[in-house]
Amino acid sequence: MSRKLRMGMIGGSMDAFIGAVHRRAAALDGEIELVCGAFSSNPEKSKATGKALFIDPERVYGSFDEMIEKEKLLPEDQRMDFVSIVTPNHVHFAPAKAALENGFHVIIDKPLAFSVAEAKALQKVVDKTGLILALTHTYTGYPLVKEARQMVKSGKLGKIRKVYVEYPQGWLSTFVERSGNKQASWRTDPSKSGAGGAIGDIGTHAANLAEYITGSNITEINAMLNIVVKGRKLDDDSSMLVKFENGASGVLLATQVAAGEENNLNIRVYGEKGGLEWRQEEPNTLVAKWLDKPKEIIRTGSGYLSDVAKLNTRTPSGHPEGYLEAFANIYLAFARAVRAYKPGKRIDPEKFDFPDVADGVRGMAFVDAVIKSSNSNKKWTQIKG
Repeated sequence: MSRKLRMGMIGGSMDAFIGAVHRRAAALDGEIELVCGAFSSNPEKSKATGKALFIDPERVYGSFDEMIEKEKLLPEDQRMDFVSIVTPNHVHFAPAKAALENGFHVIIDKPLAFSVAEAKALQKVVDKTGLILALTHTYTGYPLVKEARQMVKSGKLGKIRKVYVEYPQGWLSTFVERSGNKQASWRTDPSKSGAGGAIGDIGTHAANLAEYITGSNITEINAMLNIVVKGRKLDDDSSMLVKFENGASGVLLATQVAAGEENNLNIRVYGEKGGLEWRQEEPNTLVAKWLDKPKEIIRTGSGYLSDVAKLNTRTPSGHPEGYLEAFANIYLAFARAVRAYKPGKRIDPEKFDFPDVADGVRGMAFVDAVIKSSNSNKKWTQIKG
């Protein structure tokens, strides 16, 4: 396919945070262009966003149904190739299902859906259509996260024994949703966010990162959820013990009431021979600690990195890469898969290295298991996804 891929966007109006991030990430490598959108459930806001983004007014739509219906009628050399869905959680399933059933690939902001039932239903649609669905678990896009995964995969650390993963934020330390903060309002509203608050918003990122680096799924959880800020309807704090299918154990923490914290996602993984430590706020450094030799400081852009890490690096050593580049790596891997797609043939997400619908189902099953564990006296709860 000797052209840019054509992207349509659902959600992401000019006053939405994550929509702009998706647009910048998609555009970074010059392989994708935004050609149409239903940017808001408010048609006027959608039109205003389209105008600000210099989109053809004829291809700025008032709803996702209208966009999918009209784009499908366009000639093949004009219509969008895929849909980017950047809406709140309760508006993930319907547009994703509609896009897939009408022949469009999908990339979607996490979590995959509003509930486990929706996630599993969407997985069936993906299986039936054979089309590609990618999920933007952004942090797996960082070069040194991929390096950490390769080091574990190669056996350099030996058998993995212990995992500590934390995602502390502080932006919900007060009742900011009362002041009209849009991001806080829908994320703390169970009718829009789903059953999980902080655990669904950032806990799923922590769990996904741990599974991605270790190459092992979390199988059981012993969890405690809290609502720290009075009047809030969903959890804003959590702590849990976890068990992995490879026999490792660990601790997972996800909180949005750690005052002073920004996005301090961090992980430590320990095996028989050594350990790894990575922090999202210092993403260009990976620390390797060894049982029988001094620790090593591994840096992005260096010649000694694995081919996988090099493939996901854009700048020379000493020139930091960050969140947008990690986000763009997900889009680039998805774009490569779309270019390689042939009707009737399945794409192996592992080959292209992006989170897929199965990761999305696991994320929703994780949230469900955490809530069940927290509400139960039994405590240890299996993840069923």
